[in-house]
Parts: sequence; C-alpha cells; structure tokens
Amino acid sequence: MRLHRNLVFAVIDALNMIFNDGEYADKVIEKVLKFDKRWGARDRGFIAETTYEIVRYKRLYTQIAEVHEPYAREDLFRVFAVWAVLRGITLPDWKQIQNTPERRIKGKFDELSKIRKIRESYPDWIDSLGESALGKELWDKESKALNEQANVILRTNTLKISRANLQKQLAEEGIATKALKEYPFALELPERKNVFTTVAFKEGLFEVQDASSQLVAPFLEVSPGQKVVDACAGAGGKTLHLATLMENKGQLIAMDIYESKLKKLKVRTRRNGVHNVDTRVIENSKAIKKLHGKADRLLLDAPCSGLGVIKRNPDSKWKLEPEFLERIKGVQQDVLQRYSKMVKPGGKMVYATCSILPEENYDQVAEFLASEAGQEFELEKQKNVYASASGYDGFYMALMHKKG
Repeated sequence: MRLHRNLVFAVIDALNMIFNDGEYADKVIEKVLKFDKRWGARDRGFIAETTYEIVRYKRLYTQIAEVHEPYAREDLFRVFAVWAVLRGITLPDWKQIQNTPERRIKGKFDELSKIRKIRESYPDWIDSLGESALGKELWDKESKALNEQANVILRTNTLKISRANLQKQLAEEGIATKALKEYPFALELPERKNVFTTVAFKEGLFEVQDASSQLVAPFLEVSPGQKVVDACAGAGGKTLHLATLMENKGQLIAMDIYESKLKKLKVRTRRNGVHNVDTRVIENSKAIKKLHGKADRLLLDAPCSGLGVIKRNPDSKWKLEPEFLERIKGVQQDVLQRYSKMVKPGGKMVYATCSILPEENYDQVAEFLASEAGQEFELEKQKNVYASASGYDGFYMALMHKKG
C-alpha cells in the first residue's frame, strides 16, 4: 500500500478531534470526509477505517509510540507510524515520520501484546469489570471480538419487499449481499458500500440495523392489531421493525424524552411506508400515566453503557466512566419501575440493553421482579447475545408477562 499525504493528514486531523477535542468519532469522520470532494470511495474508506482502527487500539499504539495526552501533532504522526509499521506498510520519506524505529516498534508490540488490557486496548477499570462480570475466559474472547470492525447489516422492510427480492434489487444496483440464516430479515454486505445512495434505500426497502438488534422486536411477540408501546424509541430502528411485524395494523406508540429523535423517526416512517406509528414526547410523568394498563406489549430498550456495541462506537471505551455506569443503572431501574405500569393484565414487555454486563441486565430484571411494582410480572425468557459467539453486537433481552 502506498500512503498518500493528504489522506494521512486527514487521519491525523480526525485523531486530533477525537483524542484532544473529545468529539465523537462518527461525527468527526462525517466532517473530515467532506474536506475534499475529489476523494473516491477507496480514499474515504482509508480515512474512516484507519481512524477507527487507531481509535480501537489507542492504548496499545500510544504506549508503543511512548506518547501521552494531550497529543501534539507530532505525537499523532508517531501513533500513525506505529499503525503503519504493524500493518507492514512501507513508510514514505516524510519529515513527520522520519527515523521511525521499526524494529523497536515490533519488539514493543510483542512485549505489550502479552497484557490483555493493553493488547485489546481497554481502560483498567473496564478490563477489570469485564473479567469480574463475565469471567476470564469469556472476557478474553469478548474483549477481542468487540474490537472487530462492525459488519454492515440491512433489515428488509417486509411491508414493501421480501428479503429475496431485496437481494436481487440490490445486486442490480451493484450491492452484493448474503442472507443470514438465523436472522430472517437480515442481509449482510461482504464488502462495505454506501447503501444510502441506492434507489432501494430511497424507496424504503430496507434499514441499516445490526443483526443482534434485529432480534429484539420479534422477542416481544407482537401481533397485528395490538396496542404496542416503544417507550425508549430514539430514532426508531426497533419501532420500524415492530411496525413490519404488526403488518401496519393496530397502534404503535413511539415515545422518547428527546423530540429531535422522534422527528427523525417521522421521516423514516414516511420512507418505510409505515402509518400505524404515533410519536409522543415524554415531557413529564403524565405521558406515561395516560397509558397505565393500556399496552398489550411494551418495549423498554433502556439507556445503557453501550459496552455491547463498542464495535461500532470504538471511542466509547475512552469516554465511558464508572460514574456514568452507576448513574445509568439507576435510570434503568427507574424506567422498569415507572414504565412497566403501562402494560395491561395479560400483556407482555421486553427489557433490552446493548450491554453485556449482568449488572445492567439480569440483575436489573431480578431487582424489578423482587420489587412491589414487579410482583405482578413473571420472567418468561431471557437471552444474552455475545459478540464473540454471534459475530455481531452484544445485547440482552428479557421477556416478562403481567399476570392476568
């Protein structure tokens, strides 16, 4: 591979914004890719993938480069040089990376790679937490799997098209996909492509949604004609999936505390041909109380640490703090306690997170079931999804029914 100066400089600019300015990696990539309209797909891919790779292995690469925060521009070039050497890329004769000690870099890599928290690049507290929560054997596998690049997965909008026909249409547009056996609506892209410019996307024939995330809506066991509430809907990926399972029949109420996210959902519903969704902003407890005892089904896709989706948000490793984890556990229990009152007798609810930590998952469900509000509910089934086993995001989901 031949390194091009303008592309490498774009990576350095991106790393500076992420590491020094604390900006989110996905937003930074979006911004940096607009620097030069002449960049083609390969150039853009190099910038995005190299930046994400260095963010994933920040701890390993910065320790090998012997640089510390805040990172000067020359420090970031040293980190980039470490990445290039470990990739076997011939370094050009640029002043920014002159005299790179390649043999020493390889030697330090061999030495530091023996220590899991450095090899897989996690802060000490996350590494300790992962091992104590999951056990050494599972955390060894999971910490590695969460560093793999996230696959691009599409979910077929079955209101408009079958998976087989979507696959054919995408092939005609030059997008190769493969059907995933255990995920009935999913298509995976073997090669990364910009699917948002396709006619199929503009016509609402699919949404981009990880395979593990596609397990949540079916877990709720919805049927056409029911009254279903998605109480932490966000921009509505799972709401749209629920709408397809309900065949656009019945009432689907999408709620969130952020009106801006629900506005995005409205745009998506129009593109998807979904017309049974009613959006409601949770401004106070009245919005919840109005629905007490009304929902046949309730989805609580609760706020969480996001430790299961590090694949697609690698910078979250460096932004997450122990204090946030403690706060979010309080939010999760509060959501279970208050929102569960919307379920009517005989109805069901799913509590889900994109975390792999028992303290955010089964422990929360157990605490809820042992509480006064939870006395009316029984746990039917639960599922832990690990990246190391599935190849996709880490998730948890629990189905509970309200005694009738």
